[in-house]
Amino acid sequence: MRIVSSWEPKGRQAIAAFVNRGSVRTSLEPVVRKIIADIQENGDEALRKYSAKWDGFDKRQSLRVSQQEMNAALKSVRKDQPHFIAALKLAANNIRKFCEWQKPKEWSRTVQPGVRVGQIVRPLERVGCYVPGGRYPLPSTLLMTVIPAQVAGVPEVAVVSPKPARETLAAAALLGVKNFYRIGGAQAVAALAYGTKSVSRVDKIVGPGNSYVTTAKKLIAFDCAIDMLAGPTEALIVSHTGNPTFIAADLVAQAEHDPETSVAFVTTSPKLANKVIDECLTLASGNAIAMESLKQNGLVIVTRTKSEAIDVANAIASEHTTVEHEDVPKIKSAGSIFVGDYSAQPLGDYASGPNHVLPTGGAARFRGGLSVNDFLKVISVQEISRGGVRKLGPQVIRLADAEGLKAHAQSVKVRMEVNRA
Repeated sequence: MRIVSSWEPKGRQAIAAFVNRGSVRTSLEPVVRKIIADIQENGDEALRKYSAKWDGFDKRQSLRVSQQEMNAALKSVRKDQPHFIAALKLAANNIRKFCEWQKPKEWSRTVQPGVRVGQIVRPLERVGCYVPGGRYPLPSTLLMTVIPAQVAGVPEVAVVSPKPARETLAAAALLGVKNFYRIGGAQAVAALAYGTKSVSRVDKIVGPGNSYVTTAKKLIAFDCAIDMLAGPTEALIVSHTGNPTFIAADLVAQAEHDPETSVAFVTTSPKLANKVIDECLTLASGNAIAMESLKQNGLVIVTRTKSEAIDVANAIASEHTTVEHEDVPKIKSAGSIFVGDYSAQPLGDYASGPNHVLPTGGAARFRGGLSVNDFLKVISVQEISRGGVRKLGPQVIRLADAEGLKAHAQSVKVRMEVNRA
């Protein structure tokens, strides 16, 4: 891990590199475009070809995982790992509660006499949830993507995952998932976006994936909605008097996701900075991925003031951000905020309730994590009475005339004339 001072030129350069890290490799676009075009033209045949090439898919298998296979996985895991099932249920319960609490409400109010406005909330019809199945199978991601869709009331939820682990299939059965496909990569994104004989087209695709998945989501985004372009995992911690072992443990925990993970610690204390570095190296010993991530992308930033430390955190806009309780109101940009020494970031990754599908690459500047709102449409409603037209109409006519939109003005005038009659 590198340690830099925010007031030195090299430190400012290192911080700027973190801020401008981005999340999508544009160099992959040509190959991903070809994959998408192949899926559009050849459908299931192309899906089978790519799945066999990259994911060890047996072409004699069905692309769709049967309900029997998911139920058998759940039965098997229940027998072998009953504590895992209990943990899944606890996590699912907390996630579901959180989604229920954050769901927007319908309302209707009178904005002025005769003019009533409001909003109704409707779920999307079909969504696709991408669950990674590469280096680590992630049944937790299935919970984080499927449960918000269920709480939103989405009628049709499809899950795609390459080489789905038994635990992932068990989680799907536990949640009552009906549509599960053993496909992944850019080809799975294309299949969800455009549909094939086996895979129904969806309205929105959510969930994290590798660079090919993220690039595919970027390229299909005009034809199918997406949640966000998520890149490698990120963690940032701001602390001046915290426990160095706790801090290091969170940084190493996120670093083990991928060699490209970015982790940063920001502090006003050089002494604490050095302790955290030592603890990171100790805790990451024997974990090759975490060690590589710390070596390549680990940064410790020493600032002159606490205020500057918060400024740095907001500029970086990390996926996971840990701060002290008194600093929470000052954080403007973060995927998810963890408060104090005992709010370990992995608790949020699995079971505390808030979603772990979070913006990376600085995208926390303009959006938060995946939520039940990603699966809902908030539709405005307005009802205007004859009296409301009388009151509001003249002002609207003036505005329409000023814009030169004569038919807009006429639409209101004809109703006012009926009123006068």
